[in-house]
Amino acid sequence: MTIVDRLEAAQAPLPIVFGHHDVLPTNYLDDGRRLWLIDWEYGAFGTAMFDLASIAANNSFDAAGEKLILETYFGKEPPESLWRAFHAMKAASALREAVWGMVSELYLAAPGVDYVAYAKEYLGRFEKVHAAYVADYGG
Repeated sequence: MTIVDRLEAAQAPLPIVFGHHDVLPTNYLDDGRRLWLIDWEYGAFGTAMFDLASIAANNSFDAAGEKLILETYFGKEPPESLWRAFHAMKAASALREAVWGMVSELYLAAPGVDYVAYAKEYLGRFEKVHAAYVADYGG
């Protein structure tokens, strides 16, 4: 909880918007004419930073891709406070996915789905992203 509290404290105030909150690669559908964002099960009001960070983290954006998504959304180079919030939210997004996998292992039974492996993968992602965040921003 200490880590979660620190990641939350790093967030910058942003307007509340309606977000998807589950922007994994499997929730995009390309029909050959347009790209659709599907599965709005977790859609709700919140900060856009969660979706921005999740898109970058879940789709393995490099630094140039992260810069592009933030500059596109904010219409300019974001200040350091938004970069810090973005990197903190990338860690929070990976942690959310890991916890989802852990809870799913206990309560869901979908044939062929390895929730333990999913949780392990995202816990590894969280540890990597969080370590980078701490190195860059001091946690």
